[in-house]
Amino acid sequence: MEATIPNRLATLGHPQRLALFRLLMRRYPDRVPATELALALGLKPNTLSTYIGALMQSGLVTQERQGTSLRYAIDLEVARDTIGYLLNDCCRGRPEICVPLTSPDENLPVPDDKFNVLFICTGNSARSIFAESILRNLAGDRFNVYSAGTRPQSELNPFAVEVLRQKGHDVAQLRSKHISEFQAEDAQAFDFVFTVCNQAANEECPTWPGQPITAHWGLPDPVKVDGSDAEKSLAFQQAYGTLRNRMLGFTSLPLTSLDRISLQKALDDAGQTNKEGTPA
Repeated sequence: MEATIPNRLATLGHPQRLALFRLLMRRYPDRVPATELALALGLKPNTLSTYIGALMQSGLVTQERQGTSLRYAIDLEVARDTIGYLLNDCCRGRPEICVPLTSPDENLPVPDDKFNVLFICTGNSARSIFAESILRNLAGDRFNVYSAGTRPQSELNPFAVEVLRQKGHDVAQLRSKHISEFQAEDAQAFDFVFTVCNQAANEECPTWPGQPITAHWGLPDPVKVDGSDAEKSLAFQQAYGTLRNRMLGFTSLPLTSLDRISLQKALDDAGQTNKEGTPA
């Protein structure tokens, strides 16, 4: 292993290869097509191919063909071994260096009141608003629920608002918000932070105080669906249904009795199901 670790660290020593690694880590467990990676990082296809090749050669990234597309994902075990190699000595001899890193075998602390949950999207006009409304409706007694956008729209999407009204949600207090509202010094700490669109996950994520558990629950953007109003409405209904099923799984988890690794895996798995509850 020791002969391999330096090679992996050297591979990550290149700024753009590191940026690619970090993007795939944010998107885990998604397998992301090269075209999307190139667009997100502003790289030419041949340059991206070189960087992916280096990460694959070091074992940090895996490749899988899905139809006619090659898709890429982090090899989480290899990444864990690599980072663990760096942390091993400091956490044994100099634990102050590793603070505030959380031990993976620790359980989530029991909150004094409720768990704080944030859903992030780009526009904060549909998917993250759905997620906020659904979780508040299902388990508002256990969760304080918020949503925000990295580039929020000025208004909520009217199709999203209509779906929420049809499902019996109170839409009076809903609004698009910028993520900066939750990054002030006096902002509450979050226990869970979810991205529900790929674009938001592709962007550099802020450092959240308190080391919340994060997960990527990306799903197609219903706002981008072309066609008749009926076709658009169906896309929003499907997005709502997918998120509701994921939320039902989330609220059924024994949050305080699972260690962080088990809880993280459960949330990652939940993000890979479609509206029927089968792998996406």
